Amino acid sequence: MAISHVTDQTFSTETNEGLVLVDFWAPWCGPCKMIAPVLEELDAEMSDSVKITKIDVDDNPETAGKFGVMSIPTLLLFKDGEVVDKVVGFQPKEALAELVKKHA
Repeated sequence: MAISHVTDQTFSTETNEGLVLVDFWAPWCGPCKMIAPVLEELDAEMSDSVKITKIDVDDNPETAGKFGVMSIPTLLLFKDGEVVDKVVGFQPKEALAELVKKHA
């Protein structure tokens, strides 16, 4: 399953069911570029237990503001539409896998 990109308009629909890891990012952000391949690997390995999405904070400021995203990358983990965990900054794949497993 490929990582999907969501917008302010599609955000609630994409995060309301199951376990969803959302990457708040921007194209100019260095650490965001570093975490992108990590998320791709995580998606390849764990797509049966978590859906991974990305939202560009520059193009979708409403959602970023709603969740108080001040630094990027910020990763929010949703379970059935509710935020259950949050990490800010680059994270290694193992740490993200543990985060997902904790809530699966």
